Amino acid sequence: MSTPFPFTAVVGQDDLRLALLLNAVSPAVGGVLVRGEKGTAKSTAVRALSALLPEVDVVSGCRFSCDPGSPDPACPDGPHAPGASGSRPARMVELPVGASEDRLVGALDIERALSEGVKAFEPGLLADAHRGILYVDEVNLLHDHLVDLLLDAAAMGASYVEREGVSVRHASRFLLVGTMNPEEGELRPQLLDRFGLTVEVAASREPDQRVEVVRRRLAYDDDPAGFAARWAGEEAAVRQRVVAARALLPSVRLGDGALRQIAATCAAFEVDGMRADIVMARTATALAAWAGRSDVLAEDVRQAALLALPHRRRRNPFDAPGLVEDKLDETLEEFGGQDPGDDDPDDPGPGGGPGGQPEPGDAPGGDGDTAARPEAGEGGEPRPSGAGEQSPVRAAEPFRAKVLSVPGLGEGAAGRRSRARTEHGRTTGARRPRGALTKLHLAATVRAAAPHQRARGRSGPGLVVRRDDLRQATREGREGNLVLFVVDASGSMAARQRMGAVKGAVLSLLLDAYQRRDKVGLVTFRGSAADVALPPTSSVDAAAARLESLPTGGRTPLAAGLLRAHEVLRVERLRDPARRALVVVVTDGRATGGPEPVALASRAARLFAAGQVASVVVDCESGPVRLGLAGRLADELGGTAVTLDELRADSIAGLVKDVQRRAA
Repeated sequence: MSTPFPFTAVVGQDDLRLALLLNAVSPAVGGVLVRGEKGTAKSTAVRALSALLPEVDVVSGCRFSCDPGSPDPACPDGPHAPGASGSRPARMVELPVGASEDRLVGALDIERALSEGVKAFEPGLLADAHRGILYVDEVNLLHDHLVDLLLDAAAMGASYVEREGVSVRHASRFLLVGTMNPEEGELRPQLLDRFGLTVEVAASREPDQRVEVVRRRLAYDDDPAGFAARWAGEEAAVRQRVVAARALLPSVRLGDGALRQIAATCAAFEVDGMRADIVMARTATALAAWAGRSDVLAEDVRQAALLALPHRRRRNPFDAPGLVEDKLDETLEEFGGQDPGDDDPDDPGPGGGPGGQPEPGDAPGGDGDTAARPEAGEGGEPRPSGAGEQSPVRAAEPFRAKVLSVPGLGEGAAGRRSRARTEHGRTTGARRPRGALTKLHLAATVRAAAPHQRARGRSGPGLVVRRDDLRQATREGREGNLVLFVVDASGSMAARQRMGAVKGAVLSLLLDAYQRRDKVGLVTFRGSAADVALPPTSSVDAAAARLESLPTGGRTPLAAGLLRAHEVLRVERLRDPARRALVVVVTDGRATGGPEPVALASRAARLFAAGQVASVVVDCESGPVRLGLAGRLADELGGTAVTLDELRADSIAGLVKDVQRRAA
C-alpha cells in the first residue's frame, strides 16, 4: 500500500505504540513481539512505524546500506570511495513465513564461484533490513531453519552465507518486530528471548472506542492520501519527539538505585540469564528519554519490567504469560529509595500524547492473562449424552514421555520427531540438481567431472567442472508431524479414577509435541458421538486447555471416534500433503456405543491400516484382570500398543520391552 495508515491514528493499543516508539528511540532495546488475536491493528501499527523513523545516511550505490561515516570494511560492495553518500527513508522489510533460505540470507552463484572464481552474490532480506525494521508476521509459524538464521544474525549483527568454502559476510543490524496469534502455537524459547519487549493486545470492549476504530478505517479506505494528510501534523510531532529523545538518550543517567531495582526484579521473577536485566536497563533509559528526562525513575523501571519480563518467565508452553503486579510493586518498594533521583513525586512522567505510558491496568499480563485459557466446556466440548456425565478431573503431573515416531522417510516441515529428507542435516548421498543448486556435494561433483578431463583438454593439475558435473547433496534430518490424539472420555475410563492419569499422559505427549515442533489435534468420544475438540493446530497450549476441561461419562462409541479421526486426517492431508500423521488413541479398548459396536470399531480401525497411517494405542486398562482389548485394537490399526507406565521415557517396563523388541 503506497500510503500507510498513520501511526498516530491507531486507536488505543497504548502498550503496543509505546513499545514500538521505545525501539525507535533506542534500537538497542532489541525489538518487539506483539501477541494477540487477529484484527487488533498489530500489522497496521508496525507498518506505520517506519514513517516515524529518521532518514538513514547511506553510501551511494551500496546494496548493503553502509554508513558513510563508518563503512563496513568487509562489505561485499566495498571498498567504498569517500564522499559518495546520500540518504533514504528507513526501510520496513517483511519476511514472509514461507520464504526460502536464499531469499532471507541471499543467494551465492556456486557455478560461477567454481568455474570463474568470483563471488557473485545477490543480497537477501537481511541485507535489505540493515539499519531498518525486519517485520515477521505470524513469526510463530516460521520454519525452524529460518529461525536459526534470524537468531544468528540478531546475535552477531551480521549475516554469513557459506557454500563449500566460498563465503560472503555483510552487516545486518535491524529492529526485529514480530506479530503472532498465540492460539496458533508458541515460539521457540531461543527466539522468544531475542525479542527485547513483548506486548499483549486485544480488541477493545468499549463500544465508543470500537466505533472510532471503524470510523477511521472507513475514512482511510475511502481516501488514503487525504486521511494521511489530516494526521500529518500529529505524525510530524511524534517524529520530532523521537529525534529529540534519540539526542537526549546518551545523557540519561541510570543510577545505582534503579539498577538495584532492575536486578532485584529479575531475580524475584526467576528469569533465566542476564539478557532481561540488560533489556530492562535499556528500556528504562529509553522511557526516561521519551519523557524528556535525564534521570531514570522508579516508574520507568516498573514499566520496563511490564514490557521486558512477561515472555522471559515462562517455563513451559502451558504457563500463561504476564507478571503478578502486586509482587512487582513489593519488589520495587523493597529495593527502592537507594538513589535520590529515583523518587521524584513532582515529575509528570512520560504520559500524554501518542504512545504515552498506559495506566497500570492496561499493562501486559493483565486482562490478557484471563483470555489466554478458554473457560471449561469451550471449544468443541462433546455433546451431552444424558448418561452419567461427570465433572472434569485435573490432569496428573506431566512426565518426560518416550519418543513416538512415524516409520519411513518423510519430506514434511522441519521438526524433531521422524526421519525425513531435509535441506539441513547429515549428508546421505548426491543427485543431479533440480533447478538452482543449493547444497553442493563436492566429492560427487569431482567424481562426475574426473572421467571427462582429457576430453576437455585438461592434461595437467586442476579440474574442469561443467554444469552437468554438479551434484546436489541429499540430506536427512527430522520433520514435524501431525499428532492427532483420539481420547476415550467414556464412563469406563472414569470408573476406576484413571482420567487424571490419562490426562497427565496426554499432557506429557503434548509437551513432547511442542518440543518437536509438531501440529496437534484432539478428537474425543463418549456417550453416542465423537467431537473434534481441537482441529489440527500448532498451539499445544490450546490443546492442553481443551483437555483440562474435558468431561467424562456415558458409553464408549469407539467406532465414531476412529471415523471422526479418519475424516480429520483426510481433510488435513488435502491441506498439507507433505506432513505425515501419527494417531495416538488413548483408550482401554472397550466398544459399547452404537449398533454392533465391536464390529464397527474393527472396521474403522482397518481403515487406518489400509491407509498405512502410523498409530499408537495407549492402553489405559488397569486392575488384576485385563482383557487386552487395546492390544487387539492396535493390531487392527496396524500400530503398536503401550501402557501408561511404558509411556514414560524412564520406565523400566518400557526399557525391557524395547530390549526384547530389538532382540527379536
